[in-house]
Amino acid sequence: MESKEGFRLRPVGFVATDTTKDDIRSRTGVDLARVEIYPEFRDALDGLEGFSHVFILSYFNQLRPDQIGPLRVKPRRLLSKGIALKDLPTVGVFALGSPTRPNPIGLSLVELLKVEDGALLVRGLDCFDGTPVLDVKAYRGDYRAESYHFPQWYRELKRKTGADF
Repeated sequence: MESKEGFRLRPVGFVATDTTKDDIRSRTGVDLARVEIYPEFRDALDGLEGFSHVFILSYFNQLRPDQIGPLRVKPRRLLSKGIALKDLPTVGVFALGSPTRPNPIGLSLVELLKVEDGALLVRGLDCFDGTPVLDVKAYRGDYRAESYHFPQWYRELKRKTGADF
């Protein structure tokens, strides 16, 4: 068991993409990316070809210091949808996909297009170029929730913007 002070993780690879940071932040340019797997972890790719989707767990290494640790934030992604900052609720970061978190770990469900030369070609990855990848997990059908619901504040903002956030 690890101490409360922390533990170490080793990246298994990194993200390689030409998509700009602004396009990734706004989700307008999330397109193709490569997840380059380091040679010592490439055997772990065996059997992955043929899955339609994978989860990519990443480490947000490019956050500002003030983005690591806050527990409550506003869903600022909705500013681009015409909602004023004053009209956004302040909610806990566990209720959002915000990169601002106690531990800067990202989770992205992406379409797996191809496994080649020790890399994954994916669509829909919302990580910056050079982002360390901590793990890759194949998507399984039992990960899907058949029934789900959202809190009122989320439903109201989704109704106003038409966007998931």
